[in-house]
Formats: sequence, structure tokens, C-alpha cells
Amino acid sequence: MSKRKVIYDFGSNNGDDLPYYLLKADFVVAVEANPVLTDKIKARFAEEIAGGRLAVENCVLSDVPSTDKVPFYVHKKNHVLSTFPRPSAETVDQYQQIELHPRTPSTIVEQHGDPYYIKVDIEHFDARILRELFAASVKPPYISAEIHHAEVYGLLVAEPAYHSFKLVDGRSVNVKYANHTIETLSGPATYPFPFHSAGPFGDDIEGPWLSADDMFRALCKSGLGWKDIHARRDDTPPHIDLT
Repeated sequence: MSKRKVIYDFGSNNGDDLPYYLLKADFVVAVEANPVLTDKIKARFAEEIAGGRLAVENCVLSDVPSTDKVPFYVHKKNHVLSTFPRPSAETVDQYQQIELHPRTPSTIVEQHGDPYYIKVDIEHFDARILRELFAASVKPPYISAEIHHAEVYGLLVAEPAYHSFKLVDGRSVNVKYANHTIETLSGPATYPFPFHSAGPFGDDIEGPWLSADDMFRALCKSGLGWKDIHARRDDTPPHIDLT
């Protein structure tokens, strides 16, 4: 009997990545701090939640365990800019501060089961989330994080479990992967990735897996920013196309 595949969407935003993940996994865990967005996810995916295929966690992801509520800053005009770290003094008036309970990512994984893939997209906090996961020995076959800061690259290549990498450009996802062939639990299918989604992961991403040095060269050429670096654990079986 095969082990069930669990995907964690750390930073689910409005849930646009969830239809793809539900095609790829037996169970998906969506984690989002903005309560307005989690309510929308619950309404949008009520059937999947009722069927036991999706769990939604409304909390702040933190690398420090705490039972006290912490401030979270919801951007008043652009929800994708909402953040746990306090905004700068020049921009803080653009945010509404709310109070939420924090959870560490590793405790969420402990609750829901070993991950097949983890997507990390936590505004200005990706590196600390990666560090907390790795310190807790959470090293899934596939993992990705947004790479606005070189520290994200450094953490992934320094982790001995990972030596293979790919890059997904966030600005071009809906164009490059507009009608893209993906591998689902039921076999190959065509999937249209929407604008502002995280795009594909694993072998669904076009191109070969790169070494750490080749990924470094790719980042030097393209620059950091709105893009995700993906890592594959070395013992992950390669995808075999049987079609």
C-alpha cells in the first residue's frame, strides 16, 4: 500500500494554488494568516474540506513557539503584501494590525503527517520558516520558497538532503504554463496555471534539475525577486513517463 501524499501550502493567500495541489496529493493543508482569505478558501473548497481532502489552518507561521497572540499586518489594498514582520515606519500606515495565534510549521506537519511537498511563501519570512523546518528534521522530497533574499538559496544548498534545483518565475507563470501537462494522481492532465499562482513543482516544472552551482549562475543571470527556488531531495525517485 502506497503512502499518502500530503502537500503543505504555507502562505495560501486566496487559495489559487489549491486546485493544482489537490490534483497532485491525497491531502492538502492550506495555512493562511489573513482570516478574510481563509474564510474565502473554506467557502470555495467546502466540498474538499467535507470530503477530508483539505484542511485549512488560520494562524501566523512563526519560527518561535508561543501560546500568546502576535501581531499580523494585513495590507489595506493588496492582500499579497500582508506580513508577520512589522512593516517599516514609512509604510506601516498602509496596514491593519490584527492579533492571531502563531504556530510553527513543524508542529503543523506533526499534526497532519509527513509532507510530500512544502510550498513556502511567507512575505519576508521564508528563510526563517525553512530554518525552523530543517531544525525539526522536516525535509520533504520536494520543497520551494520565494527567493527575494539570497539567504533562501543558501539555506537550501547548505541542507545536505538537497542537491537538485529548479526555478519558477512568478511573473510569467500564467504565460509559460498556460496549458501545461502535469502529472496527477490519476495520470497526465492539462492544467492552466493562473496569474499570481506559485506554478508547478517537481517534475512538472520544465527543464532539467540543476546543481547548486548551476542554480547560482541562473540566479546571477535572472536576479532575485518574484520567483521560487525548488529543491528535490536526493533520494526522491525520478518521474517516469509511462505514456
